[in-house]
Amino acid sequence: MSETPRFLGLLALVLAWSAASGDWPLFRGDAGLTGVAADTLPEELQPLWVFEAEDGFASAVAVSDGKVFAGSLDGRLYVLDLDSGELQWKYEAGAAIKSAPAVSGGLVFFGDEDGTFHAVDIETHRRKWSFEAEAEIVSSANIAGAAVIFGSHDESVYCLEAADGSLRWRVRTQGFVYGTPAVSEGRVVSAGCDGVLRVISVASGEVIREVELGGYVGASPAVHSGTAFVGTFENQVLAVDIEHGKVLWAYENPDRQFPFLSSAATDGKLVVIGGRDKQLHAIDATTGKAVWQRSVGAKVDSSPVISGKRVFVGVESGEILAFGLESGDPSWSFDTGSAVIASPSITAGKLLIGTAEGQLFCFGAGPAETEEKREE
Repeated sequence: MSETPRFLGLLALVLAWSAASGDWPLFRGDAGLTGVAADTLPEELQPLWVFEAEDGFASAVAVSDGKVFAGSLDGRLYVLDLDSGELQWKYEAGAAIKSAPAVSGGLVFFGDEDGTFHAVDIETHRRKWSFEAEAEIVSSANIAGAAVIFGSHDESVYCLEAADGSLRWRVRTQGFVYGTPAVSEGRVVSAGCDGVLRVISVASGEVIREVELGGYVGASPAVHSGTAFVGTFENQVLAVDIEHGKVLWAYENPDRQFPFLSSAATDGKLVVIGGRDKQLHAIDATTGKAVWQRSVGAKVDSSPVISGKRVFVGVESGEILAFGLESGDPSWSFDTGSAVIASPSITAGKLLIGTAEGQLFCFGAGPAETEEKREE
């Protein structure tokens, strides 16, 4: 039996376990980067705790086994108790962390501003191994079986052995790889500042196909049922058939022409994405037609997350907002008092998100709602 079927079987098992576990182990929650939570949040969210770092949070947190993993611009990885927000331990990376952590196999993975990619042992709290890229790493890591995959500003997509950091393969591009690569059905889907979406074999690193997007990309693609959805700096959101290398549709705001740095969330019916046009957009995933738009009063670089019948997102004005998924009607808001460019993470009935000034908020059911559920 060849190694490829074994590898793909292991990959499918790992991805299925991640989805079933109820954790939020990596940026956007799952390997396809769909931004869809398994948990439905309470109607009215209250702050449960706030953790203060010395500098801001630029990306999402990971949640695994009751622990919150948060990388900060102060160069530290903070590990907190999910229920209380108490600091359990911290790790000094030595440079600003703009990527979201990814947790797998007892290790937490992330890159830093100096181009060092870290693998930290969760049990010992120490670095297990590190890998030196040739430039800054803003891309978060994705997990594919026994491999870890990320992009770098050195114009490369890397695949490393998760156990020891050895290089499996490297695909060179013609521009920064700012966004996180998606993983779907044994393939890596990555877009970057050269304006090309690449479909790469996880097993071999072979570039299966390339699709010209017509503008450079800072967002991460969301892959659902063979289609990748991604925004560009040419003011478009694109749907790409990754099997045939074809752009299925292109969406633009007809009134305001601004880039999309936010990564899309999709449940296969709608694509929801924030724009620098100060709006949140919901797009029909099949046709590319607008379903609704909502003005939020400030740029949206935060990537929305779908939870149940609502979608949650942060705004640069400092608000965290929720809207009805089908209607776009506002349903909840909270003003943090600081710009929010980080993205939400949702698990175990809680929403976690950091601010540019270094506050990490955890929201959940207030005492009254919690008591009601116990009585039921």
